[in-house]
Amino acid sequence: MKNTQNTAQFVEFPYRDPAALRNLFSWFANEPWALLLDSGKTTHQAARFDLILARPRATIRFSDGKTEVTGLDLKLGHTPFEDLRQFYQAGLDDYLPLPKELSRLPFHGGIAGYCSYDLGRYVEKIPNIAEKDIQLPEMAFGLYEWGFISDHQQQKCYLLKFSDYCETYWEDIIREFEGYYEQAEKTSFEDFQLADNWQSNMSQQSYTDKFQKVHDYIHAGDCYQANLAQRFKAPYQGHPWNAYLKLAEHNQAPFSAYMNLEQQQILSVSPERFIEVKKQKHKSHVITQPIKGTRPRSKDPIEDERLSDELQNSAKDRAENLMIVDLLRNDIGRSAAIGSVKVTKLFELQTFTSVHHLVSTIEADLAPNKDAIELLKYCFPGGSITGAPKVRSMQIIEELEPHRRSIYCGSVLYYDFRGMLDSNIAIRTLVTENDTIYAWGGGGLVADSEADNEYQETLHKLSKILPVLKDD
Repeated sequence: MKNTQNTAQFVEFPYRDPAALRNLFSWFANEPWALLLDSGKTTHQAARFDLILARPRATIRFSDGKTEVTGLDLKLGHTPFEDLRQFYQAGLDDYLPLPKELSRLPFHGGIAGYCSYDLGRYVEKIPNIAEKDIQLPEMAFGLYEWGFISDHQQQKCYLLKFSDYCETYWEDIIREFEGYYEQAEKTSFEDFQLADNWQSNMSQQSYTDKFQKVHDYIHAGDCYQANLAQRFKAPYQGHPWNAYLKLAEHNQAPFSAYMNLEQQQILSVSPERFIEVKKQKHKSHVITQPIKGTRPRSKDPIEDERLSDELQNSAKDRAENLMIVDLLRNDIGRSAAIGSVKVTKLFELQTFTSVHHLVSTIEADLAPNKDAIELLKYCFPGGSITGAPKVRSMQIIEELEPHRRSIYCGSVLYYDFRGMLDSNIAIRTLVTENDTIYAWGGGGLVADSEADNEYQETLHKLSKILPVLKDD
């Protein structure tokens, strides 16, 4: 280890690859508010950095219309995005900018956490029909003033201090990490095992009936596309962190995350970016990359290539993708500089461990009088997992899905003190609560969708999740 500044604002540690960094995070995995942002062992363009955050100075939760904050004295309006902005701004008072040579690092102190899909109820008017049986807050963020980042491209690791506020215990954090590096073995938890089989909240016949109702709405002109998902649950024994390790090994997804909220744990192996905000000179640049269009992978290289070619040439999947591109152009346009919204990639094939996807990229510049939190609000939840038009699709989802989505199709994200944001769409995402683990699988339905194919697609998307955790 080498101390690179007299102030010890950052300390360089020996490089750790994604698997080794997960071992390091295991020392924090049992702590409330510990968060791992994991890029997976993948060649995806976004898979450069991994980030460990823990022991936030302050926390904010929003649940059932009420905001709760610890560690800061704020005047709350009990409106989630506005309260979140105030929470973020309070941390700026003690912000300690990192030196220019570390400007490449993705997080320079700030807030990190998640927004659940159900936070969308406070953006759009959605009826309360689906059962809420998971008590995960609709929003939870920590204000993090130190972090550990692994840069896989340059093969360097840093322990970083982002705020003067943590000066009193900074040397203790350094010594703690030095101790973890000297340990031969990671800390261990009880093995994760399902105590019974996965159970869906829809039979195949029930899914087909709901599929038909979506088709009826489409043909009646209510919507062009609606996302329909089924939820699986199972009782389990052991520690959720070990479940995440299994999932990470089998999925290698570039927007993965693990967050411990004490009563619940979030396990995300998402392949999809929601919104990224980068600083470019005197402006903020926005990127969103929706996924629409899926085929399963095959172990046979010839069949695997046939499936990817089929996806790329599918008129149905391209039309479905284009609908969501148009929706997101509109969502981003509400906060973008006039004339700046551009589609820079359309129908790009991206291949992951278990599936092929079609991914498009929309870019824009944020308007000077807008910030990333307002952008997030007006884009939330992501159009790729609702449908078009968004509000009517969300109303149909609420009518047809028996249970609320909770974290599924929400977003795990950070927003740093420079104004830079990155976020995932929380697909391939699970949550644990009261010794039960929940997982979801869904897909967008359009006029020429077929029920059997769509039902199987939901299972394809979970092919590296449900069976992986079922295995002993």
